[in-house]
Amino acid sequence: MSSDVRYTLLLATYLEPEYVERLRQVSPRLNIIYESELLPSSRYPGDHYNAITRTDEQEIRWQALLKQADILFDFDPTHRQDLPELAPQIRWIQASSAGIGQFVRRMQYDKRMPNTVFTTASGTHAQPLAEFCTMAMLMFSRGLLQMLDQQRRKHWQRYAGTDLVGRTLGIIGVGKIGTEVARMAQALNMRVIGTKRRTDGIDPATLHLDALYSAEQLPELLRQSEYLVLVTPHTEKTERLIGAEELALLPSGAMLINIGRGAVIDQQALIEALQSGHLGGAALDVFETEPLPTDSPLWEMTNVLVCPHSGSTSDRENSRLTDLFCENLRRFLADQPLLNVLDVEALY
Repeated sequence: MSSDVRYTLLLATYLEPEYVERLRQVSPRLNIIYESELLPSSRYPGDHYNAITRTDEQEIRWQALLKQADILFDFDPTHRQDLPELAPQIRWIQASSAGIGQFVRRMQYDKRMPNTVFTTASGTHAQPLAEFCTMAMLMFSRGLLQMLDQQRRKHWQRYAGTDLVGRTLGIIGVGKIGTEVARMAQALNMRVIGTKRRTDGIDPATLHLDALYSAEQLPELLRQSEYLVLVTPHTEKTERLIGAEELALLPSGAMLINIGRGAVIDQQALIEALQSGHLGGAALDVFETEPLPTDSPLWEMTNVLVCPHSGSTSDRENSRLTDLFCENLRRFLADQPLLNVLDVEALY
């Protein structure tokens, strides 16, 4: 790659002006286009999915920018279907999300944009998601839901919770997020075990695990898991990975946390396990259908925490995302391997 070649970088979703300025400082070889009036506004820090209505004139301007772009920050939410046709010279898209595999396949970008590299935001959400898992485990072990119920009713009745020391946490999918979940759990003196697609030559201690299992050893992990965290992405192999049979393997009263994708678990089987009492509770950040339908029994279960796919969000998200993007821009300009390149076959 020639050291004097210039590239046009177009931001397709909102980023705070101070972070755009950080991108501009990376290299004079980047022509960075940030037309905030043409982009969806941000409803909360780190929001990249809001809707926008452009005037005819604005739409003409936007499509002209897409046509000249070489690099795209995020997938254009206003032209998902026809992005390959409107942006024919895109060489690289840096996503704002980690779980883009199913979206890329659904849009057939892997086939319709064969010369485009897709990079994920993997790692930028590890801290908030690990904190969400820790919060959920502490919430259930210390009886927070019961505490809040009694406070609302102005009812005073002492009770005994439990603690997490020596409890076994099973993590399905120990990547960047799973490793951070494990680190925090070990700080609480929990025993932590996990699964990973590839286990050969990996020392479990480097992942903050007491034991590492292969995907084929999932039943062995489930039988031990008093707390279970699902972090695995949605792929053909992981769709409904956890069903009635798998839930039955968990110890009675186990607590489940899903921060991966809703399709990884059979939601009806989950509901039935909660209703029967075999599953003691669940903290759910993702669901089969989002938003969660108002008639879902999960809304009213006293042993369930429903989070609107916000466990990963943080007011620091765009700062971390900018760190990643700047590093990848430097690598791109130096013709070095990019971080977090999506494997379009494995879908992560």
